[in-house]
Amino acid sequence: METNQDSIVISQALENYYFKGIYEGNVNILGNIFNPGTLLFGDVKGQPYAKTLDQYLDGVKNRQSPKDSGKPFKGTIISINVVNSIAIAKVHVKMYEFNYDEFLSFHKINNRWLIVNKMIADVSE
Repeated sequence: METNQDSIVISQALENYYFKGIYEGNVNILGNIFNPGTLLFGDVKGQPYAKTLDQYLDGVKNRQSPKDSGKPFKGTIISINVVNSIAIAKVHVKMYEFNYDEFLSFHKINNRWLIVNKMIADVSE
């Protein structure tokens, strides 16, 4: 059963950890919203994209953050759907020259909503 409270908690986690962590390039903040076994898949500029969470966080840590680059960054929550202990969030992330549509799968583990899968596609505006 979907609850409005769960959607609010996921929305807050996306704003406070996911978007903020990406913007600042802070893997400690970003790591708070991911389950350790998370896998990431998709396509970037038409090329297949597949990473483990550790590979993804290492990339975030070793690139210039959007905050430090001075380039535009915007994270937008499009939708959140919750069913019992699972949820899917559709978000849009604009950073550098990229526009990403993302599907983030959540699972409520030990009473915390964590991303367990991330799928991205680089799209035109």
